[in-house]
Amino acid sequence: MEDLCFMPATEAAALIRDKKLSPVELMTAVLARIEALEPQVNAFAALDANAAMVGAKSAEAALKASDSCLGPLHGIPVTIKDLASVEGLPFQRGSHIEAGNIGGVDAPFVSRLRAAGAIVLGKTTTSEFGWKGVSHSPLTGITHNPWKRGYNAGASSAGAAAAAAAGYGPLHQGSDGAGSVRMPAHFCGIFGLKPSFGRIPNAPVANGDQSSHNGPMTRTVADSALMLQVMSGPHPLDHYSLE
Repeated sequence: MEDLCFMPATEAAALIRDKKLSPVELMTAVLARIEALEPQVNAFAALDANAAMVGAKSAEAALKASDSCLGPLHGIPVTIKDLASVEGLPFQRGSHIEAGNIGGVDAPFVSRLRAAGAIVLGKTTTSEFGWKGVSHSPLTGITHNPWKRGYNAGASSAGAAAAAAAGYGPLHQGSDGAGSVRMPAHFCGIFGLKPSFGRIPNAPVANGDQSSHNGPMTRTVADSALMLQVMSGPHPLDHYSLE
């Protein structure tokens, strides 16, 4: 089962489309991995395990009914950094000021990931409002480097990087203004990309204006390319977004 947790999304998605891998089997393996390691790693600000399993069962039902309309990420788990809104999930941005806040809508790139068939596992930890270069938040505490407990997992996308390195599924979203994707990717030994300005729409605009760019954090370059392709493109809520 552990092998499924480290399977690239490119491979898992192909196996799911060919009906050689069950979305439920994949999700079960990933959730078991999270349950075993998460108290030590602390990569999640909010884990939505029940909804994720419901999503996996729905993905499996859709697969059995038809394979003609499946998205490129059908049945693939994904995490979202807690600086982006996900409808119905905590949106606390690593701060006691926002404690208890719930996202009212999906950010544009979250909607695109869902439309492509991805299943949201939950929200990953971030330093307070993303303004810190170490893996610590006053709200969620320390996110540990999965390679060695007690060591820094990086800047504000540390939860996403730690989750990727620990095998919490293949796809994780981060954001980067001054190294918040690049630092944790480096510290945790994964691949992270800060895309060009406007490549992935950013809405609503955060307190750092458009200085922070959303991007993929994965264990393989090919998985980041796939995730980037899904999230990219213009959106009416971000007039800076690129064709």
